[in-house]
Amino acid sequence: MYTRNNTRKILVRGVPIGGGSPVTVQSMTNTDTADVQATIGQIKALAAAGCDIVRLAVPDREAAKALAGIRREVDIPLVADIHFDYRLALLAMDAGIDKLRINPGNIGSNERVREVARAATEHGVPIRVGVNAGSLKKILLERYGGPTAEALVESALEEVDLLDDLGFHDVCVSIKSSSVPVTIETYRLFAEKRDHPLHVGVTEAGTVGYGTIKSACGIGAVLSCGIGDTIRVSLTADPVEEVTVGNAILKAMKLRQAGAEVISCPTCGRTEIDIIALAGEVERRAATITRPMVIAVMGCVVNGPGEAREADYGIAGGRGTGLLFSKGEIVKKVKENRLVDELFTLIEGE
Repeated sequence: MYTRNNTRKILVRGVPIGGGSPVTVQSMTNTDTADVQATIGQIKALAAAGCDIVRLAVPDREAAKALAGIRREVDIPLVADIHFDYRLALLAMDAGIDKLRINPGNIGSNERVREVARAATEHGVPIRVGVNAGSLKKILLERYGGPTAEALVESALEEVDLLDDLGFHDVCVSIKSSSVPVTIETYRLFAEKRDHPLHVGVTEAGTVGYGTIKSACGIGAVLSCGIGDTIRVSLTADPVEEVTVGNAILKAMKLRQAGAEVISCPTCGRTEIDIIALAGEVERRAATITRPMVIAVMGCVVNGPGEAREADYGIAGGRGTGLLFSKGEIVKKVKENRLVDELFTLIEGE
């Protein structure tokens, strides 16, 4: 549905990012990485929720040393998040990490960046250059009068061009702001200038409620422009929530077909069944479905039958009863208290 930007392709433990590959979902553990068992447990929970790539904070040598043990116990691609100490990047690659997240501007001299790039080449490890509005250089803030889209893009260009000059091109880029409009403009501007695959997100989006809204607006708007190869939803919450929201965004944008999508009508004065309870129960039970399908739960005769016919399966409610649909055809009329059971009997039988 979208004409996606033609970006370079990188591989993260066999998972492609860019080059027209499916958009992937990422998250980040919030355990102490040095606590190997806790970190492994959270990585497995993220993978089970549908995460494609997991990032781990590596703030010190103890965390870096824990990576090898973690790597042995999980199959999902792992990204080491490195700041300030280039030696941690070297240790992470020796431990078998699959990708680095660095900001070349904060890990030391160009020679140290060169050393990291050299090791990344030897290990076949791609690098994500991450630029955030909260960590821009003072000179850029002064030049642009704050963390504007133009300032963020200039910072990102400096970082990727440094790696390009060193002969390292296996690079993904993220340029994030907590402002949705700035985020959208930033990715648009960068995509006009370079063909690096882009990791998209609204940083520091907030708690589950408002953070989900901000992330859906920002990430969705960027993706609708054909921009973006991998995403992370940044929430102040259990990281599994980030994966749930990320997959929901891709599903809503028709960029990921997995599991059931439940569509349901808003309530109004025409509704003669308990559509709120009905839709909630259908969504709860549909969460276990793995094959792609659309299930419609509609509350009245105005749009209900039409919407239900367009879905793979559907309910169109009436007064204490409902019509059950399958592939556009009416299957039967069912009493309200049997609608959900009959719907899932139908789905499970086909």
